[in-house]
Order: sequence, then C-alpha cells, then structure tokens
Amino acid sequence: MIAQKRGPSDKNATEEAESPKKRRTRHVAALILARGGSKGIPLKNIKLLAGVPLMGWVLRAAIDSGEFDSVWVSTDHDEIEKVAKSWGAKVHRRSEEVSRDSSTSLETIQEFLKENPEVTVVCNIQATSPCLHPSHLKNALKKITEDGYDSIFSVVRRYQFRWKEVKKGSDECTEPENLDPAKRPRRQDWNGELIENGSFYFATRDLIMKEGRLQGGRVAYFEMEPEHSVDIDVDIDWPVAEQRVLRYGYFGRGMSLMFCEVSGCLTDGRVHLSGSLDRPGVSFAGGPCDTDSGVVSANVSDSEASSAKGSIHSRDTEGFSVSIHSRDTAGLRKLQKNDLKVVLLISEEDVLRQMRFKLKMMTDCEVMLVGEDPLKDVQSMVEKEKLDWKDVAYMGCDAASASCLHLAGLSAAPADAHPDAIRAGKFACKQGGGAGAVWEFVEHVLLQKQQARLQMKQDLIDRNCF
Repeated sequence: MIAQKRGPSDKNATEEAESPKKRRTRHVAALILARGGSKGIPLKNIKLLAGVPLMGWVLRAAIDSGEFDSVWVSTDHDEIEKVAKSWGAKVHRRSEEVSRDSSTSLETIQEFLKENPEVTVVCNIQATSPCLHPSHLKNALKKITEDGYDSIFSVVRRYQFRWKEVKKGSDECTEPENLDPAKRPRRQDWNGELIENGSFYFATRDLIMKEGRLQGGRVAYFEMEPEHSVDIDVDIDWPVAEQRVLRYGYFGRGMSLMFCEVSGCLTDGRVHLSGSLDRPGVSFAGGPCDTDSGVVSANVSDSEASSAKGSIHSRDTEGFSVSIHSRDTAGLRKLQKNDLKVVLLISEEDVLRQMRFKLKMMTDCEVMLVGEDPLKDVQSMVEKEKLDWKDVAYMGCDAASASCLHLAGLSAAPADAHPDAIRAGKFACKQGGGAGAVWEFVEHVLLQKQQARLQMKQDLIDRNCF
C-alpha cells in the first residue's frame, strides 16, 4: 500500500512524490509509537476520532506524503497491530523491556533501528497529533535530504507570557520570564516563541544510536500552523478534538470507487417467501412499499432460494423477497452524483445472484458476482480502474470481507456484521444491515471527499500565492 498504482490523472503527482526516493540511497522510515497500556484513555491510539482510529489520521498523512520507504507502528498490543496493518503500516512488535510505563521513546526507537539495519533516517510521528498533513512531513524531510541537517522537529509559535512559578506558602514574588511589564508588547509587535508541539521528530541513525538522542548535530525546526498543532494528550478532550480534526485534519485524496456487499449490508441478509401462484419466476417491486419502515422490495422465485444466506421466513408458497431501506438506495445515488462509482457485490452462492439485473435497474449501480474470497475479484477491478486501495471505499459484513476492509482507504461494517468484519472496518456504523448502515457510511465517505476537495483547493491557492 506504500507504493501502488495510481490513475493517469495522478501521474505527475506520483512522479513528484517518488522522485526523491529514487534519487536518494538512504532509507527513510516513519515510526508511530503506540503502546497498548495508555493511562488516560484505554487503547487511546485506536479509539475512533471522527469515525477514524486516532493513529489512522497520521498513518494516512505519512503514507500519502510519498516520502517514506516504509511506514511502521511499534506496539505491544494485538488490536493495535491489526489496526496498523489495516491502514497499510508494517508492525514492529516491541519487547517487554521497552513496553513498561517507565520506557522512553528513545529506547523504543533504538530497538526498532537495531532490528531494521537498513533504516538510515527515522521520523517519529505521534499518534496524538491527528491534524498532521503530508505537506508538513514532505517539507520537513527536505531539511535532511537536501539541506544536510541531522535532526528536525516540529514547533508552533505561541504568544503567551510566562511568569516564574512560586511555591505555595512562599513569600517570594513572581517574576516575568519573557517580557518586560513596563514595555508590555502588543501581539502584532511581538514574534512570540517557538514551542515544541510534539507532532514529529526526524533524526539520523547515527544521532540516535551513537549519541543517544533525537535532537542534536545540525538541528533545525519546522514550524507548523497553530490550527494543525493539536495534541490530544495536552490540549483538548475528545469531543473538542473531533471538531478540530473535522475542520483541520487530513482526509486523503478522496474516494473514487466504492464496493458494497448486498447481503448483510444493503439488505439484512434475510430472504422472505412472497408472491402469488400466477406470478412465477423473478418479479420486482420498485420504490417505497412501506412509508413507515422505509423499505423497497425485490422478489425472486422459491427455486432460487435454496442457497440463500441468512434466515428464510415463509410467507407463502412461491416467491421470495428481500427488503432494502430507501435511505440506503438514496445514499448510493448520492455517491454517484458526487462522481463516485459504486459497485454492488453479490456472492456466487447467494440466491440474490439471480436478481443482479433488477438491482442494477433499481440502484443504477454496477453489480458484480464474487467468489468465497471477494478480494481476488475486487482486486481485479481496482487494477482495471488504475486505482490505489486507499482511493477505494468498501462496505462488507462477513469474515471473508476482512481482507478488503483492511486494504480499503475507507471501510465499514454494519453494527450487526461478523465480529471479524467489524474489527477490520475503519468506520463504526451504529445501524445494522438493511436498516440504514449504508446511508450512514455514505455520509462519512462524502464528508471525507468534501474535505479532500477543500484541502486540494487550499493547497492550490497556497502554491499560487507563495
């Protein structure tokens, strides 16, 4: 997932992103430290923030920067490892010696470098900085690869006056530390101070291994904007962090293609008996048929139901029907209006395979038959469209869907899906299959796409102005 195919429209961007790696001989690795024993919030590093695991925000930025030869997560926890791999990262299983409460980041990074001798420059990225963007990492790395610095760290400019702390009960008076009260400056007349924001630290192998530090040698800083300098551990609580990341986080390049499994996602996975004796074969009833439940129905004959997945509920002696929530079909159309191709997936063993033409008529979506492992069939379409998996959204409900859910840039499973599918998904749906889960995920996908478009426009404005 670090270096995969892109479409023709991304050719220039790809060449620009990959050319530094082709020119240099060093190996630059990104490393996110994510221990399982978080004191404040249990498993904080994979807790969902605006629908995305916390460390997913920085993993996306690191991978999309195109600057790293490898992207890693160092952890001692199985669930964190699964999430890391689902976002395209490699995993360094740290030893017990560097997994204690007293263990330092430097000790963990040194262990990582000992086990990966090919790495010559490492970038320690903090998972608690979800507003990090690829441009921050690209521009900071240039100071090492082009300007010859040994270490770079991120800072933010703060306009805060500091005063000396006085012990409680002391008669000592406090004193100013960075201002003269007699000449108190206005904000616009003061440059402020540069403060470490903890987002990332670049350092060479020699500095870390031989001198035992992350900052030293020829050292420089990289200044980040205040709105992107978010540290969840220090600055804000979770609800506020979600609002900040929705406004300032990095949302990727936006999705171009979405796969959605029909049985268990678009439907609840159950097939019902229906129809009448004078209506054999496949029949179809489009549009809302129940204004209270918000479902539309499609029917298949009972001879086609022998291999149906899920429960079969008898209603009469001939036809079978499945119900689809009207909001879910509206969501699929909404995706298409936003230039996102939607492909519905039906298992070759599913009775619904006989309904694929009716589903296509009903949703205006392409319908594709897949085998027991959908990855093989889906992968062929991703390659045909000349896309990277991170440009793909996927919604699945079965254990067999886990591989696709892991690979996709955005993925989700209904609330009542198989546990393996839920764990593999990157977005947590509150609704079940056939009950609005698709609509819920569609809203998330479109939000990400909208934010990605806004960011691309802003990047274009910035380049033209500066």
